[in-house]
Amino acid sequence: DLPGTYSLTAYSEDELVARDFVIDAHPDVIVHVVDASNLERNLYLGVQLLELGVPLVIALNMSDVASARGCAVDRAKLSVLLGDVPLVPTVGHRNEGTSDLADAVVAVGTGAHPVRRVPIGYGREVDEEVALLAGLLEAEAARLAPREPHWIALKLLEGDERVRQRVRDRCREGERVLASAEASIRHLEGIFGDSPEVVIADRRYGFISGACQEAVRRTIESRHEVSDRVDAILTHPVLGVPIFLGLMYVAFWATFRLGEWPMRWIESGFARLGALVAGFWPPGADSALRSLLVDGIIGGVGGVLVFLPNILILFLAIAVLEDSGYMARAAFIMDRWMHKIGLHGKSFIPMLIGFGCTVPAIMATRVLESRRDRLVTMLILPLMSCGARLTIYAMLIPAFFPAAWRGPMLWTIYLVGIAAAVVLAKGLRLTVFRGEATPFVMELPPYRMPTLRSAAIHMWERGWMYLRKAGTLILGVSVCMWALTSYPKPPARMVVGEEGASRAAALEYSLAGRIGTALEPATRPLGFDWRINTALVGAFAAKEVFVAQMGIVFSLGGEVSEEEEAAEPLRQRLRETYTPLQGLSVILFCLLGFPCMATVAVMRSESGAWRWTLLQWGGLTALAYAVCLLVYQIGGLLGLGTG
Repeated sequence: DLPGTYSLTAYSEDELVARDFVIDAHPDVIVHVVDASNLERNLYLGVQLLELGVPLVIALNMSDVASARGCAVDRAKLSVLLGDVPLVPTVGHRNEGTSDLADAVVAVGTGAHPVRRVPIGYGREVDEEVALLAGLLEAEAARLAPREPHWIALKLLEGDERVRQRVRDRCREGERVLASAEASIRHLEGIFGDSPEVVIADRRYGFISGACQEAVRRTIESRHEVSDRVDAILTHPVLGVPIFLGLMYVAFWATFRLGEWPMRWIESGFARLGALVAGFWPPGADSALRSLLVDGIIGGVGGVLVFLPNILILFLAIAVLEDSGYMARAAFIMDRWMHKIGLHGKSFIPMLIGFGCTVPAIMATRVLESRRDRLVTMLILPLMSCGARLTIYAMLIPAFFPAAWRGPMLWTIYLVGIAAAVVLAKGLRLTVFRGEATPFVMELPPYRMPTLRSAAIHMWERGWMYLRKAGTLILGVSVCMWALTSYPKPPARMVVGEEGASRAAALEYSLAGRIGTALEPATRPLGFDWRINTALVGAFAAKEVFVAQMGIVFSLGGEVSEEEEAAEPLRQRLRETYTPLQGLSVILFCLLGFPCMATVAVMRSESGAWRWTLLQWGGLTALAYAVCLLVYQIGGLLGLGTG
């Protein structure tokens, strides 16, 4: 019977005695007695014991008081959420439940009732630093007590002086580990504007709060009074979804409205750069190097970089929502709807990540314990509009829709992707992946004021990934696509006549033109021509390449002079060539169609089988074809968007 403590971060002598015994004595079973009427506060110690990985039984004492106060605990659900930890209701002063408690102790102590370790996330930044320190401690684990590098890493980040002294005394590389811990603490303080101890505690309480939201019908803890009042509105069964959609609409509206002027500046800058480079050759010179530099590199990569302001603004908005704690509420709101399609809110977390990039979103499905849930979530993730697709929308929506429609159109496109994912997930759960969804804890961290530094770091990290891709993969693909659009050269008899017509004929004669033309019979019912087909082929390497390829196609095959095209934005060229209905069809195909090459690779790696990868690629392509066929043909019959 150890002295009472609320935490394994010990300060008083009594708390140190309790903590050291748990760490050093390796007890067969620990019985954690909690006040069932004040569950959130008392479970904080329980969560730390779960982190430590000790055999645990929780006694829900004062169960009579909890019931009298209207607090009903779903013990079966809460047990599963906490890793199958036995939860035994007791009333100590009346000796009620002690027999059941003894049975649970024997079952856990003998291994008849195994307890699972539940992973608790502390946010990407903290998790990365914990993993770094745990890796340094791995080789020294045998010298430490407890032999849990993950727990010791957490304690080092929390500044626990007793644990620091253990590391200093028992580890050969102790000073190196402690120096690394100090660097991690400074890094996290710079991001959050608060100590890691506070951030980690918030995440633990978020885990507890989420578990209680799932398994306790009514809690009366005062710690979250302000948060609960806000949650009463933001997570309201009726108001929650409209508020979430409204906030996302504001984010998309700002993406276009605030990004419009920086886009024009970048557009103008690349046009001038292209004209400057072209000026090194005499007018009308037929130079392969000139074409490569102006049309392939500047036209291709520049056509992608022009959308960087949109990318940064959208990522900044998402970073603010994440850092404030609202995105966790968004997942909680969607949990009710996800259950209806056979998934749960935790699947919504990778879906949110998918709005940035599908590759890390697929990897984020590792937090799902059920392989069935993982596969269903992975299969539908490409339907979340990633940042790469945003560049396509940022090119096509302003080209075909008036300014007042641009925010609503982008908002609608994202909703279409979500709706398609919901329908597809439901279909998969009713057919290929039948079975019950696995319960889990939906973490609800307290609301925090996002720091400018943290939001800027998150925005820049994602923006830098986009820039790096533009400078490597997209540059390489742009050069390859330029070569495909430039060679082979047509015979001289085909390039006579007006300059625009001869250049268009040369492009159609090229290898890219031939591929696009060969696909035309299949894609013409969707409103696509050989130029769009060519860009879609390039988009398999990376979705942004679609924009780069369209820039190359129109710089090579347009119907205006080179001087005019240097100053004319690509969107104007598209507006002159295609109808809004064709533009909508292309947008839908890029939204619903085949995933990119990187997604295919990570899908194969994470799913462990080519059959799921091919099912995803082929199924989404077929879905996109069917939807675009219906939209274009019905729209054409009704005369919508054909002018």
